[in-house]
Amino acid sequence: MVSRRMMLITGGAGAAIIGAAAALRLHSNLGPARKPWFEAGEGYDDPRLDALSYAVLAPSPHNLQPWLVGLDGPDDPDSLTLYCDLDRRLPHTDPEDRQTVIALGAFLELLRQAAAEQGYALAMEVFPEGEPFPVLDEHPVAFIRFVKDSGAPKDPLFAELLKRRTARAPFDQSRPVTAEIMTALDGALRAEDGEFEWANDETNLAALKSICRRAWRTEMETPGPRAESALYTRIGEKQINANPDGISLSGPVMEAMGAFGILTQDAMNDPASTAYAETIKFYEKNIDTAMAFGWLTTEDNTRQDQLRAGAGWVRLQQAAAGIGLSMQPFSQALEEYPEMAEILEETQEFAGLRAPARMQGLFRFGYGKGEPPAPRWPLETRLVRADG
Repeated sequence: MVSRRMMLITGGAGAAIIGAAAALRLHSNLGPARKPWFEAGEGYDDPRLDALSYAVLAPSPHNLQPWLVGLDGPDDPDSLTLYCDLDRRLPHTDPEDRQTVIALGAFLELLRQAAAEQGYALAMEVFPEGEPFPVLDEHPVAFIRFVKDSGAPKDPLFAELLKRRTARAPFDQSRPVTAEIMTALDGALRAEDGEFEWANDETNLAALKSICRRAWRTEMETPGPRAESALYTRIGEKQINANPDGISLSGPVMEAMGAFGILTQDAMNDPASTAYAETIKFYEKNIDTAMAFGWLTTEDNTRQDQLRAGAGWVRLQQAAAGIGLSMQPFSQALEEYPEMAEILEETQEFAGLRAPARMQGLFRFGYGKGEPPAPRWPLETRLVRADG
């Protein structure tokens, strides 16, 4: 059902847009873009491919899915090599590639869980040719060998892998997130995944909401990050199915607004447009409805620390899914471009951190409506020659 507010923000064109949506039965059929979620583990007759079909469902910044996998040759049929797809980085939003490495860590964690389900342990060497700084390069992220091990412990969080979602809507304000719930999430982490802390009291919630709102405004007011987000926004069925990555906007109203030219990538990048103003308001409402915040920290900020934080990040999401709790990362306050420097420092100070210790993830928690899975590129599009 279309809300009165949607009628108002589209102005005089509102009735025409909504009428068109009804008359044309506009909808978003995203079956092709979501297909990898329903084909995970569907018998590739290769344990590496079976596990990879789950790993490609990992979260990533702007959902760009920055992984490339080389399957080693016939003389080494149990191995693979993980690379970063350097065309799927965010040089404005994530100039040091920290968030991208975290995503690769989440990928490796889901790969490990899926391999264990088949009775395999992973022998893994990360950054075998050295940790790349200041940005990622063409060298391998990890060499991985599948080792048959019937005693390899299975991870109970695997049962929640296909339920994992990133919340993108406001939370129910009538349902508190209790200390018991947040403590249960903490219990899903291993020592190597980083330290998880949280807050659900009024004072700390207010402080973190203020940080997140200012960080969000800063990102939207900084031309490079704003343009980068607009570039990777997919509006409506046609764009999303053609490019099943990025920030997806779907549904009958989005289809109609896109068809009428009200909602476009250019409009979202224009501070004078309705699309820009509504983008800010929508995200701020998500911030304002946070019922708890949690943050994941590491004692250092090496590439290996970032990989480990990625494992912790996805384990938190799986654990949240298992108890019906919704979770959304608020990454803006942790970004490294100059315009965000003061807010990043404030965020670090809030958590009592001094370099080299680093907050790697900041998340809101609450209870929301069920959401469908985010689009994904099919596994075969993420495979390359083993030499990269």
